[in-house]
Amino acid sequence: MALSVDLHVSSARSLEKAVKGVTSGLIGLGDSVTFEGHDFGGDGPHTCVIDELRACTYFREVMVSGNFRYFVHEHHFAPMDDGTRMRDEIRFAARWGPVGRVLARRRIKAFLKRRNTAIKRAAESDEWRKYLEGGQEDLPVPPVKGDAAKRWDINALLHRRHGAVATRR
Repeated sequence: MALSVDLHVSSARSLEKAVKGVTSGLIGLGDSVTFEGHDFGGDGPHTCVIDELRACTYFREVMVSGNFRYFVHEHHFAPMDDGTRMRDEIRFAARWGPVGRVLARRRIKAFLKRRNTAIKRAAESDEWRKYLEGGQEDLPVPPVKGDAAKRWDINALLHRRHGAVATRR
């Protein structure tokens, strides 16, 4: 769900919208998206590209134009007994000096908290269906065997809530 442009936009506090590139659905390797009204980078457009993707475990988005000197966001996912652990790593340089860096860091943290809360809420309810159904059959599944295969079972990765059981991630 972290690759869903729709979920990203719906979790934004601002009037952020996807205006160019992949503007709806799931973004994939080599795809780009341009957001306007970007939550933590100012009001100008922010364009990023997915330049690395490892199915179900990792992807990296890199800013190609926007309000930062550079911006790299790495998304890490690991199966756990009770779901999936997500870890975000962001490296950036603000154009606005030390004060801008402090302000950007605060806005980035607030943005990540909102987005990750939205992902968790969707994953633990039937809401995930509106972001993944119709496209999940195209998602690559990592080749795993033995005990590791059990950890990649979608029902082990997504919490079962309210009787909903996912069939694919």
